[in-house]
Amino acid sequence: MNGLASTQLVTAAWVVILLYMAVTLYFVIRGARKTRTISDYAVGSFVFSPAAVGLALAASMTSAATFIINPGLIAYYGISAVISYALVLPAAAMISLVLLTKGFRKHGQSVKALTMAQWMGTRYQSKGFALFFAFLSLLLITFIVLILVGLVQVLSKSLNVSELAILIAVVLFVFGYMAFGGANSMVYTNTVQALLMLVVAFILLGSGYEHFSAGVHGFLDKLAAIDPKLAQGTNPASFLFRDFFEIYIAQIIVGVAIVCQPHIITKSLLLKKEDDVNRYLVVGVITQMIFFFVVFAGLYARLAFPDLMVNGAPLKVDQVMSAYVVKEFPVFVGLLVVMGLISAGISTIEGLIQSVSTTITADIIRPLFGRFLPADEKRRAHREIRINRVVILVLAAVAILLSAQQIYHPKLSVAMFGQAGVYGYFAAALVPIFFGMFLKNVPLIAPAAAAVVAAVTHFIMYYNKVAVPFTRSSGENPAVAAAVAITLAVLTGLILYILFREKKA
Repeated sequence: MNGLASTQLVTAAWVVILLYMAVTLYFVIRGARKTRTISDYAVGSFVFSPAAVGLALAASMTSAATFIINPGLIAYYGISAVISYALVLPAAAMISLVLLTKGFRKHGQSVKALTMAQWMGTRYQSKGFALFFAFLSLLLITFIVLILVGLVQVLSKSLNVSELAILIAVVLFVFGYMAFGGANSMVYTNTVQALLMLVVAFILLGSGYEHFSAGVHGFLDKLAAIDPKLAQGTNPASFLFRDFFEIYIAQIIVGVAIVCQPHIITKSLLLKKEDDVNRYLVVGVITQMIFFFVVFAGLYARLAFPDLMVNGAPLKVDQVMSAYVVKEFPVFVGLLVVMGLISAGISTIEGLIQSVSTTITADIIRPLFGRFLPADEKRRAHREIRINRVVILVLAAVAILLSAQQIYHPKLSVAMFGQAGVYGYFAAALVPIFFGMFLKNVPLIAPAAAAVVAAVTHFIMYYNKVAVPFTRSSGENPAVAAAVAITLAVLTGLILYILFREKKA
């Protein structure tokens, strides 16, 4: 893969990336001037338009997984992966987002919650439960690693620079400016990133139009000529798309739960007026659905690399899209696409850094060590901002170490590492969020036990590759592990809710 990019592309890429960095820093500086408290960092002090926040939502939901990793899996496994990642999961996720947003925002605004953990703590009136979710949010670091690895693959191939050098540079840049900007700057940068990603999405979706000269059937015939399983609705040769349960049932459950990630569900707290919610959702949902369809380009990549080889070397899942872009597009268009792929990754990393660092600062350090902070409110606010910046630096160091390990010693794909962590988080979060929104007089034991059952079940199934009875599915697929975990958590929560709700009434 080294040296695949032309000298012309490398030179142009450096110019555009430096320009991208300058624009980003402009918005960061603009936002940082208004960031004086941890609340400003978490939910902002500006009044943003619902369209801007909707675009920021779509950008945050769209990661390197959507534009880089998942298309690689689709190149490997074909139509079965398209059904799973471009149709089933997106439909479930968007329905869930619409149903959850208003209820989450209403309670979050009333109690002035900054994080998911605070929302849990105030809803169930339990500091211990809030602390539990604060520590659980550390699992989201795995998703940061997934995105970083995807970005490194794209940038290293576009710039012909070593992967480690790119990794360090990206972490220093993104984590560095996020230490100062927070929500005030993130909405601006996410909006710009989302607009660029929209352009790139249409370019990628249109890049394989010539393959449809003989219609859809002709396109499927081309895939089948490479491998018949690529054109089938299931792929028994994969470990992700083997049967109906993996492709449909598991992805529906995961899709419903996936919006429970803090950088997604808390986005609505940036809105200052209730009337803005509907417009925010319309913009966010439409934009996000377009982004989800981008994974279809993975099929084009497989037609471009039928044997999944380039220059005599096998293509890893995480390398497929970067190779496709470099090979198929002229310099200017290829550069635009590269910037879109970078934007897809950075937009989500920003949200994750913001949510994880805020959670550590406000929900772990403050309750455990708050007595050591100044009593004066203004000095306390300034101290918390400084602590948050130190937290971000520590996260940066951890991210470099874990990402380097995934780059140089991967299993199949960093996608599995990232999904294992983040799926465990939202599996645990689903029942507490749903019960908190839609049920009254919920005893703490119901959501707390459900969250523990979900987390424990997910990781037992994943690391032991536990098979699901009457299916070909097993826990080695993180979506399957999460789906089973969520199902057991819902049953646990409902039973305990029925048994103990009268005591709380």
